[in-house]
Amino acid sequence: MIDEFAKDNLYGRLRRDREALLWKLDGLSEYDARRPLTATGTNLLGLVKHVANVEARYFGEVFGRPSPEPLPRWQESNGSDLWATEDENRDQIIGFYRRTWEHSDATINELPLDAPGHVPWWPEPHADTNLFAVLVHVLGESIRHTGQADILREGLDGRTGLRAEHEQRIDEEARAAHCAQIEQAARTAASIKA
Repeated sequence: MIDEFAKDNLYGRLRRDREALLWKLDGLSEYDARRPLTATGTNLLGLVKHVANVEARYFGEVFGRPSPEPLPRWQESNGSDLWATEDENRDQIIGFYRRTWEHSDATINELPLDAPGHVPWWPEPHADTNLFAVLVHVLGESIRHTGQADILREGLDGRTGLRAEHEQRIDEEARAAHCAQIEQAARTAASIKA
C-alpha cells in the first residue's frame, strides 16, 4: 500500500516538474532560450537537454533498459549535455525530452519500487540500488534544475511560476517596492553587524 502511494506521489511530482521546465521556454526567442545566463554558461534549453539525458540514463541504463536514442558517455562528455549546439534546435531537444519521458514512464510503470538497478557511475557501495532510490534521485535533479530555470526566466523577462494557468500579471511597481523593502532590511542588518 505505501509503495503505491509513494510511487504515485513521486511520479506525479516528476511529471509536474517536467512540464514546468518546458514551460520556462514558452515565448522565448531562440537566442534567449539558449544564451548563457550565468558565469558558468547555464541556459534554459541546456537545462532541458541535461535533464533529458539524466532521465534517459537513470531510467534506462540503470535498469538494463537503455534509451533507444544515442547518448553521450558520461566519462567522455565535453559538457555539451548542458547547452544546445549550433546544429540542435529547440524542437529537437524538446522532442528528445518528451521521448525520454515515454521511455522513463515505461520503466517507472512496469517496475516495482524495489526493482534492483545498478548505477555504474556511483561509487561503491552505493552503485547497487533500486527504483525508489533512483526515482528520488531523478526527482531531486529535476527539482533542482527546474528551480534554476525559474530564476533564469525571471531574470530574462520577470515571468515566474510553475504553470501558465497560475501566472499573474507582473505589477512592476509592487515588485520594485517589495525589492526595495528587502534591500533596506539587508542594509539595516549589515549596519547593525558592523
